[in-house]
This record gives sequence, C-alpha cells and structure tokens, in this order.
Amino acid sequence: MIRRKIRELIENKINELFGSISDLIFEVEKPKREIYGDYATNVALVLKNRLNKSPLEIAQKLAQEFEKETKIFSKIEVVKPGFINFWISQNYYIENLKKILEKKEEYGKIDLGHGKKVLIEFVSANPTGPLHIGHGRGAAYGDSLARILDFTGYNVTKEYYINNKGTQMIILGASVYLRAKELSGEKIEFPENYYKGAYIYDIAKEALKLYPDLLSMEEEKAIELCKELAIKIILEDIKNDLERFRVIYDNWYSETGLYEKNKVEEVINYLKEKGLIYEKEGAIWFKSSLFGDEKDRVIIRSNKEYTYFAGDIAYHYEKFKERGFDLCINIWGADHHGYVKRLKAALKAFDIDPEKLQIILIQMVNLIEGGEIKSMSTRQGEFVELKELLNEVGADATRFIFLSRSADSPLDFDIDLAKKQSQENPVYYVQYAHARICSIFEKAKENGWDEFNWGRANWEFLSNKEELDLLKKLDEFQDVVESASSLYAPYKLTYYLLELAKEFHEYYSKYRVLSEDKELTLARLGLCMGCKIVLKNALNLLGVSAPKKM
Repeated sequence: MIRRKIRELIENKINELFGSISDLIFEVEKPKREIYGDYATNVALVLKNRLNKSPLEIAQKLAQEFEKETKIFSKIEVVKPGFINFWISQNYYIENLKKILEKKEEYGKIDLGHGKKVLIEFVSANPTGPLHIGHGRGAAYGDSLARILDFTGYNVTKEYYINNKGTQMIILGASVYLRAKELSGEKIEFPENYYKGAYIYDIAKEALKLYPDLLSMEEEKAIELCKELAIKIILEDIKNDLERFRVIYDNWYSETGLYEKNKVEEVINYLKEKGLIYEKEGAIWFKSSLFGDEKDRVIIRSNKEYTYFAGDIAYHYEKFKERGFDLCINIWGADHHGYVKRLKAALKAFDIDPEKLQIILIQMVNLIEGGEIKSMSTRQGEFVELKELLNEVGADATRFIFLSRSADSPLDFDIDLAKKQSQENPVYYVQYAHARICSIFEKAKENGWDEFNWGRANWEFLSNKEELDLLKKLDEFQDVVESASSLYAPYKLTYYLLELAKEFHEYYSKYRVLSEDKELTLARLGLCMGCKIVLKNALNLLGVSAPKKM
C-alpha cells in the first residue's frame, strides 16, 4: 500500500510544483540494498527533459515537499544522478497494522475495477474425457484470477463453454459404440484416432444397460445415443472434479445452444452484409486477413458443416454485444496460440476493441513422480486425471503448486514434494505459519487471555528489526493484490505468501510471543494476528484453505 501512496504523493507534488504532466511513467521500487532506504524513485530522471532542469534540482525540490509528510517518512535522501530514497516511519506501519486488525477479511481490498463487468472463461475442455492435470492448472488459474478480480472491484462472471458439437463429438459417440460392440463379443478394429481411455468402456457398459437393443439399431442412431450419453456422463464427471477442486461456475454455456438460437447464422449474415464473407471451393470464408490475421478462415466447410471458429465468432459476439461484458478473459492451453489472431480479427470486424478480449495461454504441466516424468496423451488414454492428483495430494497442494508460476512458464509438479510435511513443501510451509499462529492464540487463552483489546496495545514494543520487517511485509499485501489483479498474475500471491511465511517462522524461532510481560505479549499477539489475517486473505484468493491445526 505504501508504494501506491508514494506514487500518489509524487504525482500530487509534481502537479503543485511543475503543473500537470501527462503520460508520466516512473518507478517506485524497493532498493536492492537497505542502505538506500525502503523505497526509491527515478521520477526526477524521467522529468529531466520534460522540465529542462537537472534531475538533482528536481529531486531536491520534491524531497523538500516530501519531508513535510512526517507521518509517512522518517528520512528522505537525494542521491546522484537524481534518485530520491525514502525511509518509511515505523508509525506508518503501526497504523497499517491497526487497519488490518480492524478490517480483517476486508483488508487488502482495492477498487480497481469500479464494477466493470468481466467474463472469465476457463477450462472449457471438450467433453470427450475426464479432466487431466493440464486442465487442472487452467482451472486453478481461472478461479484464482476470478477471486482476485472480485476482490479488486470487478463484477466477475465465471463461465465454462461446453464444446458439444462437431467432429470430436461424433468420434466420441463412435468410440463408445465400438467398445459396446466389443463388450458384446464382437471382434472390432478400433481406429487410431478414436478415444481409447478406460472410461470409454465404462460408458459403453452404461449404454448397453440403458439401451438393450443398442447393437440392433441403425448404426447412426446408436452412435447418436452413445454420443449424448457420453457427453452427459463426462460433463457430470467434469463438474464433480471441478467442485472438488473448489471451482464453481456461474454459467455452463452450451455450444449447441448457439445453433439452436440461430446465433451463428445471425452473425454470419451480419458479416455477409458487411461484405466480409465469400465462397471458394464450395466453402464459406471469412476475410479475417483484413483485420490482422495471417490468412482468411473457413467458417462453413464444403460439406456444409460449420467450423469451430464459426461458433466461437458467434459466442464472442454474444459476450460483448448482447451480454454487455466490458472485458472478457479466455484462459486456453498453449496449443491454442495460433487461434488468437483470428478471434481478435473477428472482434475487429464487429467494431469491438480487440483489447477487450484478453487471452492467457497456460503452458504445460510435467508431472514428476519418483524422479520420472509421466507421459500424457488424451486419445491414447495415458493422461493423468485431475482426480488422481486430488486423491494423491489434495486440493490445497494442487492449487498452490499450479499457481506457483506464471502462466507462460511450464510447470514441473513433483508429487513426492507435494506430499511432504516439511518446509520443502511450499503450501505446507505457508499453511503451517497460519496454523502456528492459531496455536499461539490457543495457548494464550489457556494462559488466561480471554480477550484481546488491541486498542490498549502499546505498539512501541514492536521495536526489533524482525518485527519491523514483518510490519513492512504486511503493508506490501495490497500492492501485491494490485499487481496480481492488473497483470492477471495469481503467482504474485504465492511468492508473497512464501516470503511472509518465511519472515514469520524466523521471527517465531527467535522471539517468545507469550511472556510474563503482558504489554509486550499483547503487542506481539497483535503482530501475529495481523500475519494470520493476511495469510488467510491471500490463501483465500488462491482458493487454498488456512487450517487451524496441522
């Protein structure tokens, strides 16, 4: 929070001293060495050419103004060639601790979104099989991002787009049908590109039970029945897995619904009216190359079947033009990178700002067990299901580790590490800090502390370097939340949590919280409570629990 406050002060003082300056980009950063203060800014260097003055002169004028802010700064220093270094007063950090103790679960909230309507569409796996660990990473990312955006003032809707139309669905139905024939004793030749997982046998058994005359039906009808049953069973399985993973959607949006409501046809007619559709080789093409795509794209094949792209155009038109979202965020697997330009081209064709669609590509997950990487192939049925991972290590460890890297970085998920109950396991290390604080308060109650009146606390007792470091780290929380929200980067919170937990564990190992000195004890309990509140708030934004005991 102090970083934002310093930035606002700088902007106000510049306005007062030098007048309004537009498009001013400057840094407020933590110096690498403590001798240069708590924060530093390069604003005077940035203003050099704008004001035609030396950076030192600008910095000194600003510093004189900042020195008046005694409630915030204990010391200000100007160093060549024009940096301004700030030392934050302990009183400021104490006031922030009081704010944490007062606001509790509301602490850290900041209104960045001002109620802007945001749709986050994530996972959206074709209902052709169970969710695998790659889907799990996307699920953790999308759900955590939704929590963060909601916490920062956006009106968020979480949506799953069900791709239940097209060739893959037909192949799914045919895969079940062939397995049903096989289960009935018929020798079959199973095509290479059909779905081969064990779950297909399970669905085939259910199909034979529900439809005793399945194999005597006309094949096309039998495959259609198998397809519909497979979609229903797989979707139910997907929903159950996601609920176990603490991912609850506001909407499940069916692709077939777009066609039933004639949305796809309406959109194509709209593009035709604008002269953006043409026919070639029996297919219908969209002139996406006019809007930045590498080439034009087929939206209706020569066999009169709509492409996935046709449905996606209608879906996104409907998101913006009919449902009125201000921002749409799609979280896709990295293998969809070639799809981005064509979708943004479609938005341009509708006069929708393509920047209103943000696409986050999630890199792959390597699952490691016993030092070996497990292979994954959806068609061959060799993938690791999300439910297997949840059974093995639980939702907390799975979510935390999935969120420990940025989306554009591949992730190694070490199962053996995730199961360890030691400081090597990052989620255990963070959760243990929260549980440890809970145990401190349990022990305090046993020692006669039946109430904690923070208004009576003498905060001057928090004078050790480790206590000041903890106070500083607590103040950083809102800055981290702001960064995680603005950059769509939940991993900022996992890094922060590890830092906060580390500082707390080190403090706890060095100092006694509970002692005969009641004033000292109350102040230290207040600091611990501040840590507990922030740990819990940050864990909640990741969808990870904050246990009281471990």
